[in-house]
Amino acid sequence: MKKAPYIEIENLDKLMAYASENDGFAHIAFQDIDFNEVPDPFCKRSYADCIFMGCDIPECLKPHMNDHCFVFPNFDMPFVTYPSELYSSETLYDGFDPKKEETFDDCYDSRVYKHYIEAGKQARCISETLARSLHDHSISDALYDFLDNYDEKDVIAVMGGHALARTDAGYRKVAYISKALTERGKLMVSGGGPGAMEATHLGAWMAGRSEKELDDAIDMLSVAPSFCDEHWLSSAFEVMAKYPQESFFSLGVPTWFYGHEPAAAFATHIAKYFDNSVREDGILTIAKGGIIYSPGSAGTLQEIFQDAAQNHYETFGYASPMVFLGKKYYTEDIPVYPLIQDLLARGKYKNLILSITDDPDEVVSQLV
Repeated sequence: MKKAPYIEIENLDKLMAYASENDGFAHIAFQDIDFNEVPDPFCKRSYADCIFMGCDIPECLKPHMNDHCFVFPNFDMPFVTYPSELYSSETLYDGFDPKKEETFDDCYDSRVYKHYIEAGKQARCISETLARSLHDHSISDALYDFLDNYDEKDVIAVMGGHALARTDAGYRKVAYISKALTERGKLMVSGGGPGAMEATHLGAWMAGRSEKELDDAIDMLSVAPSFCDEHWLSSAFEVMAKYPQESFFSLGVPTWFYGHEPAAAFATHIAKYFDNSVREDGILTIAKGGIIYSPGSAGTLQEIFQDAAQNHYETFGYASPMVFLGKKYYTEDIPVYPLIQDLLARGKYKNLILSITDDPDEVVSQLV
């Protein structure tokens, strides 16, 4: 007999709501809950077949936990072992003052990256690797909780190079496309870094505003065209302050594996991972509404063929559109598009839904 999923409780509001309707707790997964902050009667309730992840548990509660309860303690790390929700620019850049560029080195994201490098990208210490895996598991859990708010075919990803400058015409194209699709109810996803990825989240952030305002935002960002330039991050915070956003969302999925590239602050929800392979496959997996390929290098090419394989096998029950933005780039500079067309014509690939264009409006029309 299949066991029912655990009920997940990640905050005190959910805990109190459940407690108001139930005398005890059974088959519950508690995440990052401080039971010292709840009323004393919680120490007298029964806890059966419960999972406690990163919870603070007072001694008075422990005698009421049966033998089928499992406790996973926090690890002594500079990162939260069991994040109960996705990151945001506020939490990831906690400690960063846009008026003091040097504070970037002391923010949460920088501290975690420094530890990650010191411990080793391919760490050998079992406590380190376990803590990272538990962190990434919790991020995936929070990610799919967030995606439950969307139809799976409304999730669209943009793949492209991190080197795309804010002053490049392609940056505006990606931002325009993302803005238009977000306004049509799509959730835009990217690898959550700079370049085309940041343009994706800028576009979603500017959803509901005019193209003139989008151009003004890009002008503000142009003071630091590359993520290597001073004021790259602070200029993004300046745009967010001038054009606040509370109605539209986007999802960035960056990794500390490429932690030298700062995460795109315009992403309202950020699923940051330690394991880059989980992150890369995860983006392709969730983007069931299609993927837009803007010009990129080796990483983008890898993603094209990974996506083609998923669509060929209809891994998730159907194929999703593959839209290539940049005719010359994908037919001459890196002629991957005619290669895939040829393989499709000869039956080496099946089920692929391909298109290529230079027109942002055509991209939008292919995906709505």
